[in-house]
Amino acid sequence: MRIVILILAVLLVVLQLEVWKHYGMVGELEQRVEQQREHNRELAARNQALAAEVDDLRSGLAAVEERARAELGLVREGEQFYLVVDPDDLSSEDLDVIRRLREASRLQRVAAPPSPATGERQEPVPQNRDGDG
Repeated sequence: MRIVILILAVLLVVLQLEVWKHYGMVGELEQRVEQQREHNRELAARNQALAAEVDDLRSGLAAVEERARAELGLVREGEQFYLVVDPDDLSSEDLDVIRRLREASRLQRVAAPPSPATGERQEPVPQNRDGDG
């Protein structure tokens, strides 16, 4: 009878260990399910944003124009495009080119004679890089 009780006690301990092992696995699986749900919510929000963008692109030209301006840098006729750049982001070569362009622009403005009719300074005519016109 003692052997039966001992076997039952050992069996009870083994079963108890299995229960606790599986209980820990359940907690891990619940955590993974919650992570997947969060990921699904993020993807659903992204899908809604993409669907709204598709609707905008299908419904009119405003979204197409906005996209052309943002992604391709297009401007309308008569508009002036300005690109603001942080000087810290430029290479030394870029800074040198900007310095030379400013100097050339300054020299062209100084060299432009005043208009005989109005007395105002005329804008210089742009010249080609090779100097032939």
